[in-house]
Amino acid sequence: MNFFVVLITFLSMEGFTWVVHKYIMHGFLWVLHKDHHDHSSPGNLEKNDYFFVIFALPTIALMYFGSLNNFNILFYIGLGIMLYGLTYFFVHDIFIHQRIKIFKHTKNPYFLALRRAHKQHHKHIGKYEGECFGFLFVPIKYFKMYSKSDTQ
Repeated sequence: MNFFVVLITFLSMEGFTWVVHKYIMHGFLWVLHKDHHDHSSPGNLEKNDYFFVIFALPTIALMYFGSLNNFNILFYIGLGIMLYGLTYFFVHDIFIHQRIKIFKHTKNPYFLALRRAHKQHHKHIGKYEGECFGFLFVPIKYFKMYSKSDTQ
């Protein structure tokens, strides 16, 4: 049962991420997200990195309070969110944006499509223009760009 709570939470985070990205990060908290699009922050850190803390706090609270009650459902919801956050960090910050210069080259169609969709999102530096607000679920048109049947 706990495995399924973690899995459902992890998968649900994609929809949550899309809504938060489109309507909050590109909405009233654009002031924090803007530098991620226009690269106006000097150095390696961006104001956008505050979102890491913003999203970590409820995760920590869920895991903490869930652990106080024999690791109840709150803990496993927090664990699912934490695993999504770790995935986001590794894929978004390390693989896509190369904050740590590893995993530069891939031939995997999913990862190529993921990188391309994210580049399409960053093509727009304004608050209101945009596409591909999700993260792990990539629109099919980007898969078609890298599928084996289309490249042969």
